[in-house]
Amino acid sequence: MKELKHLNKYFLKYKWKVIIGIIITIVSKIFLLFTPELIGSSIDVVDDFRKGIITDVSVVKTELLINILYIIGAAIITGILTFFMRQTIINVSRYIEYDLKNEIYQQYQRLSLNFYKKNRTGDLMNRISEDVNSVRMYAGPAIMYSINTITLFVIAIFFMYRQAPTLTLYTIIPLPILSVIIYKLSKTIHKRSTIVQQYLSKLSSFTQETFSGIAIIKSYGMEQQSALNFDELATESREKQLDLVRINAFFFPMMILLIGLSNLIVIYVGGLQYISGEISLGVITKFIIYVNMLTWPVATVGWVTSIVQTAEASQNRINEFLKISPEIQNKATLPSDIKGAITFKNVSFTYDDTNIQALKDVSFTLKGGETLAVIGKTGSGKSTILDLIGRLYDIDSGELLIDGQPIDQVNLDDLRDAIGYVPQDAFLFSDTINNNIKFGKEDATHQQVIQAAKHAQVHKNIIGFSKGYETVLGERGITLSGGQKQRVSIARAIIKDPQILLFDDCLSAVDTETEEKILNNLKKLTAGKTTIIVSHRISAAKNADKIIILDAGKIVQAGTHETLIETDGYYKNLYEKQLSESSNA
Repeated sequence: MKELKHLNKYFLKYKWKVIIGIIITIVSKIFLLFTPELIGSSIDVVDDFRKGIITDVSVVKTELLINILYIIGAAIITGILTFFMRQTIINVSRYIEYDLKNEIYQQYQRLSLNFYKKNRTGDLMNRISEDVNSVRMYAGPAIMYSINTITLFVIAIFFMYRQAPTLTLYTIIPLPILSVIIYKLSKTIHKRSTIVQQYLSKLSSFTQETFSGIAIIKSYGMEQQSALNFDELATESREKQLDLVRINAFFFPMMILLIGLSNLIVIYVGGLQYISGEISLGVITKFIIYVNMLTWPVATVGWVTSIVQTAEASQNRINEFLKISPEIQNKATLPSDIKGAITFKNVSFTYDDTNIQALKDVSFTLKGGETLAVIGKTGSGKSTILDLIGRLYDIDSGELLIDGQPIDQVNLDDLRDAIGYVPQDAFLFSDTINNNIKFGKEDATHQQVIQAAKHAQVHKNIIGFSKGYETVLGERGITLSGGQKQRVSIARAIIKDPQILLFDDCLSAVDTETEEKILNNLKKLTAGKTTIIVSHRISAAKNADKIIILDAGKIVQAGTHETLIETDGYYKNLYEKQLSESSNA
């Protein structure tokens, strides 16, 4: 249970609720155990009357009536205490579930982009949902029933031993056998529980990817093949689940068998002692009731063991991610006032997941308020420059300065707060268009939202929808066209009014006429803001203060639009090609 030690801080946080729950549990079991004592006493009274020790039947009736009333009272009190026991301990498990999910989610947000390239979304979701739920079962039901069982055992054995020591010793003979069985099976349960959780993650990942890529699956007519792949994975998962169920199935029958054995011992040994006059008939009755009262708690030992082993396996998977230290650390303790000056000095960077060197000795300087255009072929490293400025990755070598300060010494929160980023693959949330735009500025007024949409040339499209700005988008903005998604994403960056604007080929799905309007609007809006535009189109780059051309991660040309079109090279060739295409159109 070493992995479950991670939860100790939460148990400490809710210690008073746990302590109260334990006290209520103990008290409720004491009242519960009054019943066998009262029934045993009643049997002894009847037996004494049968033997002639008591001759007045009214005495017997009075004694029985009093005992019945006590039994009813004890049952009512036990029921009330059991309710409060569940309200304390089970509630604690829900609090812990809430805290643990928040801890995992916060860790997910801290982890670097590189982490998400190496792990599948379905697996991440499974750990924060299925695995946390397994851990909650340990923090609630498992602990509650364990306390229940231990309390009942201790009190019952104490009562039993006080009345008939020899019979008690005979009665608990099956317990060592139970301990060995639990020890042996728990190891196997732990291994199989781990495998089951891994397969649940695989299923989550597969279904998540299938639903995200359903358009591709339908386009290629691969529905049947996808269904077959899912069936194969689901079948494997089912077999792993059945392997676990088969082991768990041993517990309950074994518990019942051992309880039955204890009953036989009580009847045989107790009967001999009764005949010899060592104990009364009431004591035998008490013992049979005690043993049968222990049936359910003992039977839950197997269930609790399974829960604990499953929780251990799940917490181990959770701890794997919680122990990961984010690659990108905020080293600055003081706030940073971002002006927007950016300097690259011989910057090189290699993606460690693919070992592709994206940038090689890249150097350029951008003053605060200037505009830089980055042009190049696909895979030349254009987007990497933007990722490094947003510090989604740390550089391998060279220097990247923000306002003359190394980027890793700049307050990370302030840096990202000063950036408005429009990615190449525009991502929109499953929310209203209004809220997607306001994501850049939560306290923005509706008029500001409309103004940002107008600057991004998407306002007319939005008001054309039946619900306008309150139109709820599908997952990842699937309701909108590619160009509309890009323009909403631009509006989101504009409304933020940041000091640094990063546009990653965000006009690729927009027609040239709309592009021209957006660029004219951006020219006004970006005045005084540091702006970097990544594009394949000369039209997006020609008004920039500086232009760099990347090829295989290196700067092969740099200058202004006027100087570059006069120099033989990639930029001039691209300009002439796009000019010719525009003329032919």
